[in-house]
Amino acid sequence: MASAPQPNLPLFYKDLMPLNSRDHGTWRAKSMDSAPWLVGQHAVPLTVEEFPQAQRFFPIIFASGDNPVPLALMGLNEGVNVFVNDEGKIDTPIYLPAYIRRYPFLLAKLTPETQELSLCFDPTCDMVGDFSEGEPLFADNKPTDTTQNALNFCESFEQAGQRTGAFIEELKKHDLLMEGEVAIQQEGLEQPFVYRGFQMVNQDKLKEVRGDVLRTWNQNGLLPLIHAHLFSLDLMREIFSRQQALGKGPSIPAATPAPASVN
Repeated sequence: MASAPQPNLPLFYKDLMPLNSRDHGTWRAKSMDSAPWLVGQHAVPLTVEEFPQAQRFFPIIFASGDNPVPLALMGLNEGVNVFVNDEGKIDTPIYLPAYIRRYPFLLAKLTPETQELSLCFDPTCDMVGDFSEGEPLFADNKPTDTTQNALNFCESFEQAGQRTGAFIEELKKHDLLMEGEVAIQQEGLEQPFVYRGFQMVNQDKLKEVRGDVLRTWNQNGLLPLIHAHLFSLDLMREIFSRQQALGKGPSIPAATPAPASVN
């Protein structure tokens, strides 16, 4: 019961359909022990509120371009995710970004003219459907707690996205983002592996930010977020090691494709 495929959908989503009691009154949502949509996804969007948790597991970088978004790197090369196997099962305890936990639901405009956002879902996903098992989405034509919780989560995600946008604008205002480059030296090889194609905070320019600005950032929590990003970059070497152990690392030392680009 999927609609025609839609272009320019966000990462993971293959289609979008508005959730309503008329068409989905008997539908249910069920949990899964795997996330096949994560297979091969090397970079997942983050909100700034997630930096403290995410920086323990992933390098946090910013996508290239004029509209950078924070990304958690789950692999250094496109098509590689070192935290999930080929079936989409996560093989180690990690923090799951909210972007992943939101799927298959999403708030979206039903028409370009409206400003109202409606709860939609990806009908190609096996988590929502006319199943005999799972949690009902509607009862007596009214949303159940399952549907309301999904709506609340999506609304919270949208609000976090707005705060993330404000954080990015602050970085851009002070010209703190620069093109990133990380060189990883592997034992026994002369040339390092060099990763580019992302943005990071320029630490030299950070040192030049006025004291009153830094004081404000420290008070409103922005400065710890910048530090979480910078500290997390050391994890690139750990991700590299995991790729090599899985046999998914680059075969020769050379500049590799951009590690992070998300629509």
